[in-house]
Amino acid sequence: MFGGFTKDLGIDLGTANTLVYVKGRGIIVREPSVVAIRTDTKTIEAVGDAAKRMIGRTPGNIRAIRPMKDGVIADFETTATMIRYFLKQAQKDRWLFQRHPNVMICVPSGITAVEKRAVEDATKQAGAKDAYTIEEPFAAAIGADLPVWEPTGSMVVDIGGGTTEVAVISLGGIVTSRSIRIAGDEMDEAITQYIKRSYNLMIGERTSEQIKMEIGSALPLERPEPFEIRGRDLVSGLPKTLGITSDEITEALTDTVNAIVDAVKVTLEKCPPELSADIMDRGIVLTGGGALLRNLDRLLTSETGMPVIVAENPLDCVAIGTGRALENIHLFKTKSGPTTRYKR
Repeated sequence: MFGGFTKDLGIDLGTANTLVYVKGRGIIVREPSVVAIRTDTKTIEAVGDAAKRMIGRTPGNIRAIRPMKDGVIADFETTATMIRYFLKQAQKDRWLFQRHPNVMICVPSGITAVEKRAVEDATKQAGAKDAYTIEEPFAAAIGADLPVWEPTGSMVVDIGGGTTEVAVISLGGIVTSRSIRIAGDEMDEAITQYIKRSYNLMIGERTSEQIKMEIGSALPLERPEPFEIRGRDLVSGLPKTLGITSDEITEALTDTVNAIVDAVKVTLEKCPPELSADIMDRGIVLTGGGALLRNLDRLLTSETGMPVIVAENPLDCVAIGTGRALENIHLFKTKSGPTTRYKR
């Protein structure tokens, strides 16, 4: 009787942020994948935005953690609690007798069977009726409006917080792909280590993320941009303020960016010639938060000789694609492996 009131959900369970897509309503939850836990009582203090504000500012008995690492579950119980919180946020106005929703959840293309099962189990434990997985680059391609079901090659590079997913897609399946656990978090860490090495200054992860977003670039800017940072002097132990430039951050990001470029090149090398020709015509599409790094598209174009386009809404592509996949959730019920098995 009440089955018609169930709203199926799509979750982009990212290392840095989690987005929840409700069928028929779009993205209605967008919060950091962070949980604050009381270490003495093992209780949850805060989840999402409230927990992220606590990072680096908690007393000894509270710990703000990211239960996802490199796109997979690092802490099962905490991840299940976090998913449960996001599901509640997405269903605030649901009917009293509504059934538990079916949930489509994203996983990296390089995930193992054990890691994939852990994601499904955590989602069910959080209150889902059933959990289905979709590979992130496939979801990103759907969300970026690429013709994934057509007999033509589409290439997507999804740079998230924990993983970079590179895939060539045709006829509703992934033809060739590469997943590396180098992405936005590694960029932040590279900036932190560069500042520490160059200036003996320790900065927090929120500061390094802000530096990346404000002045980060894959190539040197025509006019280097200055930026003021605050941290703790490792020599004196006292707070200190100093100025840096965008060119320094470009240097700090070199190794991380090159690893992403190499992943794209390796995937192109494995691509069948006919699909390579299609990609040359259509271009490589960048999605995910890392796609917003300035000049990354220009660097990839110069390194591969292919046109590179940043998706219209890179941060939301995976969540939107996951939500659209809900329309064909029956195609994923087999949960039998890669998207190459799924047809229209």
